[in-house]
This record gives sequence, structure tokens and C-alpha cells, in this order.
Amino acid sequence: MRISCPIFFLSCILSLLRPVVGLLQQSTCRHVKNVHSMISTSHEVLEVAERALQCSDMAKKIRTRRSSSGQLLLVNNGKTVETKKTYGKMKPVVKQLPSTKQCRRRLSYESALEALKAYHSIHNDVVLPRRFVVPPNDPSYPIEWHGVDLSSTVYNMEWWKLHLRENPERVAELNQLGFVWERLQPEWNLILTALITYSSIHGDLLVPINFVVPRDDDSWPKATWGIGLGKCVYRMRIRNDFLKGPKGATRKSQLDGLGFVWDMGEYAFDKFVAALQHYSTFSKSRYDDGPLKVPSTFVAPGEDSPWPRELWGYPLGAKCSAVRQKGLYVKGNPRRQEQLSAIGFCWEGNASLGWHQVVHAAAIYSQMNNRNLNVPIAFRVPSPNVLRDSGSVGETDGDDAWPWPEHLWNFPLGQRLKDIRLKGAYLNGTNAAKRRAQLDALGFEWNPKRGRRKQEISSSC
Repeated sequence: MRISCPIFFLSCILSLLRPVVGLLQQSTCRHVKNVHSMISTSHEVLEVAERALQCSDMAKKIRTRRSSSGQLLLVNNGKTVETKKTYGKMKPVVKQLPSTKQCRRRLSYESALEALKAYHSIHNDVVLPRRFVVPPNDPSYPIEWHGVDLSSTVYNMEWWKLHLRENPERVAELNQLGFVWERLQPEWNLILTALITYSSIHGDLLVPINFVVPRDDDSWPKATWGIGLGKCVYRMRIRNDFLKGPKGATRKSQLDGLGFVWDMGEYAFDKFVAALQHYSTFSKSRYDDGPLKVPSTFVAPGEDSPWPRELWGYPLGAKCSAVRQKGLYVKGNPRRQEQLSAIGFCWEGNASLGWHQVVHAAAIYSQMNNRNLNVPIAFRVPSPNVLRDSGSVGETDGDDAWPWPEHLWNFPLGQRLKDIRLKGAYLNGTNAAKRRAQLDALGFEWNPKRGRRKQEISSSC
């Protein structure tokens, strides 16, 4: 009994502890499962977060590209980004497009012929624009050409060597489509051909930056159709495109022979100077050692005029106003300012020139009339031809003896002096006092007597 009692006691304790141990085991297993589930959930959360970040970055690139192209097939850094639906949501998929060189080798001639036929059925020719990329998702073209530069692929000597050089039957097929074989030559030759054609049509190489060689125009070689000639010329001036390397000097000499203009600013200024010089030669508005007066509305005449052809229709008056008011051609360039001053360019404007004419005519009138500047309102500066017709001047009297210079003939001196007296014309600004003093020195009458003149002052004294 002594031995059986402890055993009985221990069995009772174990029976009591057994449910507790079971509960502990269940709770422990449950806790371990929770831990495992939390760990797996955290990994999933990290993966989802990382995927979300990638998708958000990709979405930014897709939105940026979509805003400019509006296409479903989007290209970014050489990669094509598509969007496909997954469980009702748009998921980006990225794949690498082959390069143009890879396309020449990978895509077969038969496939290229189908792409060219598709282009011909749409445009009625195969004069592809430069860098023509086949529109994505366009069922007219074979699917392997979607997003591929068809023009750079087929109009290339390497493609010709791979697929055409030893296959005359293929050459015949392309001839039926109207394949432009001249496009196989280097790009510089095509640009030079386009420049020569432009010069023969327009007479110069002043190509506007947005000029593109027109299509379906027989005056242009078919190989040059669609070339953005204006942008090519701009890049040659600014970045020396096509003019670098061992062939650069030869190509520059070719352009010089065509009359290529390298500096448009200097060319425009030289043209303005030439127009001023011709105006000074053919105009009668300039007097000795005086400035050159060009009306603001003056435009160089065209045919049946002594002006050279390159200046016909040149808006010289508007250009003069822009030089005076906005510093056109001369802003920050003292050398050009000195050059214009030497020609006789008036920096003060035509209003100042009008005052010079008034003072010049008034000085001659005052000298002829004993320092008396009481001029009749209707008085105009006479010319010798008018007085010769009336018999006041003999036939033997030459024009050199006439006291009035040619540029003042028919000048309304009386009316101008009346405007000065009644309206204060020419007497505004900082020069007002100086001009009043000039008139006083010439004997100008500010308050002449009213009434009829007893004796008219002769204009030919």
C-alpha cells in the first residue's frame, strides 16, 4: 500500500495536467501558424509594394508618351511598353524592340515586300518619308513590322546587299512598285541635290526653317520628297551637321559654291546697307552733308527701276524705323553703327529730318531777303524749270547757279513756318530752345502784322 499510494497520486496529477498540456500545445501551434502567416503576409506586402512602385514609375512614362503620341504601343529608351488587361486592370508589359540593323537581317525580303505593298496601297507610291516608322497595331502592315523604321531599313545599301544584289527578279518586283533607287545613296548627296534644286527655283539658299520638300512635285527629284530641308540647313549653320570629319572641308566648299549663307544676321545687315546705298544714289531727299531721309512706308520698287533684282520689294522704310526704335542689326555692335552713320543714316528719325529741311530753306530765304523771314503762307521753294518756263530765268543760266538745292524744290516753307508759329511744330522736347534761337537768328517774325501785304517778297531775288 505504501508503494501504490504514490503511484496513484502521480496518476491523478497526470490526469489533471493532461488537458492543460493539450491546451498549451494547441495555443503554441496556433501561435506558430500565426507567425508563419504574418511572415508570408509581410513578404507579399513587400512584393506588392515593390510592384506598385514599378507600375507607378512605368505609368508615369506611359502617360508622358501617350500625351504626345496617343498610341497604345509606347516607346521609351528603346523599349516598347504595351498595356494589357489583367483581372480588369491595366498592367504594363515591357519588351525590347530590335534595332534597325537587326531588322535588316532578321526580317525577310518577302515580309519587307508586303510592308512596301501595304504602303503603296495607302499612298500610291513607295517614296517613304525619312525615318518612317510603321504605325503600331495597323492591320495593313505585317505584324512583325509594327513599330519598325521601314524607310531606314529598305533604303539602305546593306539591305540591298543582303536581299537584292544577286536577285534580279526582286529588283524587277520593286521597280513595278516604283522603288526610288536614288534613295540608296548617302544622305548628304540627297540634301545637296535638294539644295541645288531649291537654288534653281528660288534663286538663293535662304531656306525657311519649316520648309519640307513637297511631294508630288515634278520640279523636285523624287528621292528628295519629304526631306526637311529647312531644318537640315539650320543644323548645318548651328551644329555643323554633315560638315564634320574628313569630308567636312569638301562639303563646305560645295556649299560655298552654291552661295550658302552661313550667318543670317550678317547677311540681313549687308542687305540693309546695300538698300540704303541704292536709296542714297537714286533718291533726292538727301542734301549735302545731311542725313538720309527714308519714309517709313518706302518699299524698293520692282521692275522698270534702277534697283537690283535682289532688292525688289525690300521694305527699307520699315527696316529703318526698326533700326532706330529697336536697335535691329546694330544692338551691341558699334562697328555697324559707325558703318550706318558713314552712309548718312538718320538716328533721330524723320521728324528731325523735317526740321533740318525747314532750317535749310529758311536760311536761304533769309539770306536772299536781307535777314527777313516773314514768308508768305503759300510760298513753295521754286525750281529753275518753273521760272524758266515763265521767262524769269534765261536759257543760258545753269541749274548750278540756282540758289535752291534740288532736294528743297517744291518744299512748302510758308506752311511749315505757319505751323511753327501757330501750333508750335518742331518746338517740343529738349531741342525747343535751341531751335527757337536758330529761327530768331534768321529773323523769324513770331507775330507778323495782319492784313494784306503791301509788297510781295520776291522769291527769285
